[in-house]
Amino acid sequence: MKDGSEVSEMMSGIGRKAKDAATDLAVASAEMRGAALEFAADAIEASVPTILEANAKDMTAARGKGLSDAMLDRLLLDEGRVAAMAAGLRAVAAQKDPVGEVIAEWSQPSGLHIRRVRTPLGVIGVIYESRPNVTADAGALCLKSGNAVILRGGSESFHSSAAIHACLVEGLKAAGLPEAAIQRVPTTDRAAVSEMLTMTGTIDVIVPRGGKGLVGLVQREARVPVFAHLEGIVHIYIDAAADPEKALKVVLNAKTRRTGICGAAECLLIHRDVVDTIGQGVIRALIDAGVEVRADTALQAIDGTVPATEDDWGREYLDMKIAAKVVDGTDEAIAHIRRYGSAHTDCIVTEDDAAADRFFTRLDSAILMRNASTQFADGGEFGMGAEIGIATGKMHARGPVGAEQLTSFKYLVDADGAVRS
Repeated sequence: MKDGSEVSEMMSGIGRKAKDAATDLAVASAEMRGAALEFAADAIEASVPTILEANAKDMTAARGKGLSDAMLDRLLLDEGRVAAMAAGLRAVAAQKDPVGEVIAEWSQPSGLHIRRVRTPLGVIGVIYESRPNVTADAGALCLKSGNAVILRGGSESFHSSAAIHACLVEGLKAAGLPEAAIQRVPTTDRAAVSEMLTMTGTIDVIVPRGGKGLVGLVQREARVPVFAHLEGIVHIYIDAAADPEKALKVVLNAKTRRTGICGAAECLLIHRDVVDTIGQGVIRALIDAGVEVRADTALQAIDGTVPATEDDWGREYLDMKIAAKVVDGTDEAIAHIRRYGSAHTDCIVTEDDAAADRFFTRLDSAILMRNASTQFADGGEFGMGAEIGIATGKMHARGPVGAEQLTSFKYLVDADGAVRS
């Protein structure tokens, strides 16, 4: 562990290198940035044994620390997940390049011709916890959008992230781009995080990706602007007009496919009129699948449920647990979500267009779904190739943050000697 002055000096150096790299990236061609991602994908595919060996070290340490099954699942890499990382890099490389895109264009009677064009943000700092694939996703999206990035992964994924980062650097070198375009903080010392949050001279935006504690710390202490990725307190509301088969499929997948991701369902709301016809069957299926259902008074008669407490509403379990409650209609479901939700992702299961429209109109979560598993709340599933996180704030970026959301814009104004009267 370094002392405070050493960490400060190290981070200052990383910041300066990132700023210089950002200047080069802003004028690098789309072809060069795309090539770097393709080369990085090649490097990942060629380094599977190295990456898995590094991940095994992290997994051993994580088990020794007593991490939960959900956290271990987030951390685990296998051949399929490594292959998915490489595929994600190629998908991002294949996307339309956002840098320089003309968003709007018009002329004024004064003789001005004005274009609003996309431009990189500059240097992005990404602070994340146990998921090593964020190293690849964040690096790829920042590079695609012409930004330099400083990656600070969690101690749990230290070795995995290092192995993945090495592949990204190989891609940069092969494409002739500066290695400092994608830098990784080479220490687990938390002082590095504190430094990043105050590097206003070199970092243009911070993206925290992790639990409520991490995001809260960043929001409290950051002097650099923040794209907040808050916890996913995800609700599914089974409406009176729900299709029973769809409700069963959607809820089971949303809860059990992967419990440790932010799009996993954490609270089930059931219209009172369909408790007996749909609700009981869905809850029974959840229990049979190994889910602990923490039920309100109206649902506790269902064998195998556990009584819910006030603490169960608005809770992100990231585990095989779900809260369940009966509501009298769409408006009560909306009121519950407004009170306990995190504005991440919420879903209604219904065949009633009016109920769906009301749900979509009266809630302001970053993602609202109808008759679809909330596990689709993911940039890759939205066609973005990957995501750097799900932004739940309302400024600049919202929902899945892909390459396009990592740009700002500038105005280019042409004229022929125009003067203002």
